[in-house]
Amino acid sequence: MAKADSTMIPLGTIAPDFKLIEPASGQWRTLAECKGETGTLVMFICNHCPYVKQYNEELARLSRDYLPRGIGMIAINANDIEAYPDDAPDKMVLASQKHAYGFPYLYDETQAIAKAYQAECTPDFFLFDHSLACVYRGRLDDATPGNSQPVTGSDLRTAIESLLMDRAISPEQKPSVGCSIKWKKNTT
Repeated sequence: MAKADSTMIPLGTIAPDFKLIEPASGQWRTLAECKGETGTLVMFICNHCPYVKQYNEELARLSRDYLPRGIGMIAINANDIEAYPDDAPDKMVLASQKHAYGFPYLYDETQAIAKAYQAECTPDFFLFDHSLACVYRGRLDDATPGNSQPVTGSDLRTAIESLLMDRAISPEQKPSVGCSIKWKKNTT
């Protein structure tokens, strides 16, 4: 497990557009159709990462709590499935069903979208406002495998609640920590 921190793109960055396959439905999904009325959370996750595994229940809770309140949620897996077959699209379908994700779980086969978002780790979280400007990028909370902190989603939930209440979101944000995205060899 190669540990990495998120890049922390500049606040105000506009969400890069995408059109990615959703293995569970076989449909191509776009940012425009997945975005929420009030905000949009883009998450880079995968199936095998212990950091993501620790957060799976909270990710499902987030979807139950915030999709009905106008926050669109999208998860994207960009890992090299040749080197990490547990992250293959058929396994993504199983993970989505097992954890009752309420959001689309998309596959970035070319890794171009992960690069466009400057995603570095799984999980990596990006929260955008109604105009798709980044208002939060960072960690879910301070829990990591082995540190005995409970998974609460507190950092991300605070940002989402502030967005929903039209309150300023503190620019003091801590990077997400997780497994590095598994980049394909010989790609730029």
